[in-house]
Amino acid sequence: MALRLDGTDVSGFKFLFSLAVMYGLMSILVHSVMYTKFITPLGIDAPLDRFSEARAIEHVRVLAHEIDGRQEGRQGLREAAEYIKAQLERLKERAGSNFRIEIEENVVGGSFNMMFLGHGISFGYRNHTNILVRISSIDSQETDPSVLMNAHFDGPLGSPGAGDCASCVASLLEIVRLTIDSGWVPPRPIIFLFNGAEEVFLLGAHGFMRTHKWRDSIGAFINVEASGTGGLDLVCQSGPGSWPSSVYAQSAIYPMAHSAAQDVFPVIPGDTDYRMFSEDYGSIPGLDIIFLLGGYYYHTNYDTVDRLVPGSMQARGDNLYSAVKAFAESAKLRNARQRESLGVSNGSDDGQAVFFDYLAWFMIFYSRRIAMVLHSIPVIIFLVMPFFSHVLYSGLWCCFATFYDFVKGMILHTTGIMLAIIFPVLFSILRLLVSSYGMNWFANPFLAFMMFIPISLVGLLIPRTVFRGFPLSQNVSVLEVPKEALSDEARFWGAFGFYASLTLAYLLAGLSGGFLTFFTSASMLLAWISFCLSIKFCGRQLARSMVFYVIPLIPCLTYSVYFGGFLVQFLIEKMGMMGSLPPPYGNYVPDIAVAAIVGVVTGWCMGPLMPICGKWLARSSILQFLLHLSVIALALSSQFFPYSRDAPKRVVFQHTFLTADANQIVDSSYDFSVVDSNSLLFLFKYAPEVAKELNIGPEFSFETAKMSNQRTFLTLFPVNFLFSRSLQFPARSDEILKQYRQFPHLYTNKPQTMSSDGSRTVYLELSLGSLKEVWVAVLNITGPLSSWSFADTKLPVPETAEGGPPSYICRLTGSSHEKWNFWLEGRNVEDIRVDVAVLDQNLVEEAKKLKSVFPGWADVTAYSSFLSTYVF
Repeated sequence: MALRLDGTDVSGFKFLFSLAVMYGLMSILVHSVMYTKFITPLGIDAPLDRFSEARAIEHVRVLAHEIDGRQEGRQGLREAAEYIKAQLERLKERAGSNFRIEIEENVVGGSFNMMFLGHGISFGYRNHTNILVRISSIDSQETDPSVLMNAHFDGPLGSPGAGDCASCVASLLEIVRLTIDSGWVPPRPIIFLFNGAEEVFLLGAHGFMRTHKWRDSIGAFINVEASGTGGLDLVCQSGPGSWPSSVYAQSAIYPMAHSAAQDVFPVIPGDTDYRMFSEDYGSIPGLDIIFLLGGYYYHTNYDTVDRLVPGSMQARGDNLYSAVKAFAESAKLRNARQRESLGVSNGSDDGQAVFFDYLAWFMIFYSRRIAMVLHSIPVIIFLVMPFFSHVLYSGLWCCFATFYDFVKGMILHTTGIMLAIIFPVLFSILRLLVSSYGMNWFANPFLAFMMFIPISLVGLLIPRTVFRGFPLSQNVSVLEVPKEALSDEARFWGAFGFYASLTLAYLLAGLSGGFLTFFTSASMLLAWISFCLSIKFCGRQLARSMVFYVIPLIPCLTYSVYFGGFLVQFLIEKMGMMGSLPPPYGNYVPDIAVAAIVGVVTGWCMGPLMPICGKWLARSSILQFLLHLSVIALALSSQFFPYSRDAPKRVVFQHTFLTADANQIVDSSYDFSVVDSNSLLFLFKYAPEVAKELNIGPEFSFETAKMSNQRTFLTLFPVNFLFSRSLQFPARSDEILKQYRQFPHLYTNKPQTMSSDGSRTVYLELSLGSLKEVWVAVLNITGPLSSWSFADTKLPVPETAEGGPPSYICRLTGSSHEKWNFWLEGRNVEDIRVDVAVLDQNLVEEAKKLKSVFPGWADVTAYSSFLSTYVF
């Protein structure tokens, strides 16, 4: 049925298309900033006093491709350490006589407890290698306050690790070279820590902070990380206190930081070495700087050098070099003893600061104390405005009526924002009811915008459409003000009050992201003043007045597109590894989450325009058009496959061996799991070669299949809690008997002892057999445990399952040729059960063949796992 348009409808569509053009131009600008297209990388022949991305990438190429794997337990990790040390030695030889350069290879070991993803874990580790270099002036002292720069050179399981974190190591190597070749002698020492054990739960940083002689000299640190392959190199954490972010704000050449990241980082399932330096073991002021885009390739086989975003390492290098110079030259840099003596043990001044960059052009920074005042002003303005505008000539009663209208305007605006979120969520559910799979937007992010933005706009406009005439409480005849003017005033101040209230709520919650809504409310105030002035001097000409309202909002709207676009893209990329939740609702979670975030961003980007511009858009013809557009996008989305080589599906493939002793295999199986909402049945349906290899027929279902439990994936604890509906298939075990003479096994190495209180101590020895490339060994100890030899005899927070006895988890990493000796103390004579799981990165030929038949759109992390159980 064709739409019949009158003149007002035509004007409305013209305005809608004008907005589309405006936001399109903003999006182009934002895309160029997010992917560092405005930065020109310097080549291999760049001046020696400049950071060169090309020179850094040569290091990445060696670490990620010429060296065969940098995982714990593999020879490549040792080769990477030797390469880094050799590069540092070469640079030391060309340093001037005014430099003191100290290079160390530091082997660390220890044991401690930690909480991760809500689970208690204990760690025992040994023989992990850190490479350090300390650059200082010739007359520096050991106790001089220093600046630490940290990056890890070990790689994640099954990945070349070009982005995570060869790019980080390469950046630091280039900064070491730049410091020496530029002739800048640091006024305070700079320590570069290349740590070799981050991917196995921050062990390299822990070893440094617990044992190294330089640890107490550190006055500030910069941790360099990657959760992707480039784009914005964002400051995600800063502290303690506001000094680190203040230094960054003043020094960064391409500032990329916002304090709102600190509000959400604690709820993201991940961690960095920042925790070791600034929270658990150091209380050192510092920054956590992370590549966040390109998350499709994070911890996958596709994290290769060609995936690095051009310009990203150049921006990172320029920022890091400028920031480390600023830290080294700061008068506030103090070592641990000085901080303690001055009562500045955590480096804080007036609490967590508020800061944000504007399109990486400049950075705005202000202290928490200033934020307390600044972020309270919009609410104060909202509360006093009704009285200020009418009390002089209309009386107190009219002021209360005005305030009541403002509150109604805020309720209507809040309703619109809520509907802008609810409508996309409902559409995402509707799509899944008629679709055979979810996450179709994963490989095609534009689909998320096409499907959810138009329907979000419908929700945003519905209150304006329903209440075309604002329900005023004020007496128009008494005020002698046009009803349209009073309606615009009520709608505007209602929307202003909404953003002002959110700003205050952020402030009272102790969060640092209030600048988002403060910027919005401040920009709206400027836009309202401009709008009122245009009416006063030019009369109520709607089109002209609206232009005067929109123009002051453009900087704010551009920032909203910048921040919101980054948030949506980051979320979409991370949805591929957020875990698979069980049915019946698990399939809906990723689509609902993305739909809701797109709704929030749409409401934020369009909301400030609605009070004045909404009258042009809130027409049935426009709502029908947007609805039809959403339905078309929804229908088209079913034609797109969720995955590609540029956006792979993550598959965990474990070749499991159940062993009874040092050389007996009880059973063998292939265990599979996925870490997003499209189940293994989806994988087998669209990867028929895999289904054929596993002898899966068309009648295969979860009801008839053999399931793997979480205990099967014990080597990945606690990541295995992200799995659901894992499947198990029979496998042969004869090949492994040819490959290894001995398997991991646990046994007592001396008689147990009994104490006077009735407890007993069991002395155990864990042999890892003849396994070649052990990544980790995990102990799951169940029973009445009262103490053990790990973590200074302190037990971690216990795990409990379905009302069973407490279970204690310990992860062991280090050289596989050595045996682990430890003791367990039980409170009584009840049995102590120990489940042992050992992850070996070697695969038998049959498993390699099975892995090879997976399609290119699936990234397979494959390994062998040896499981055994003992009772003492």
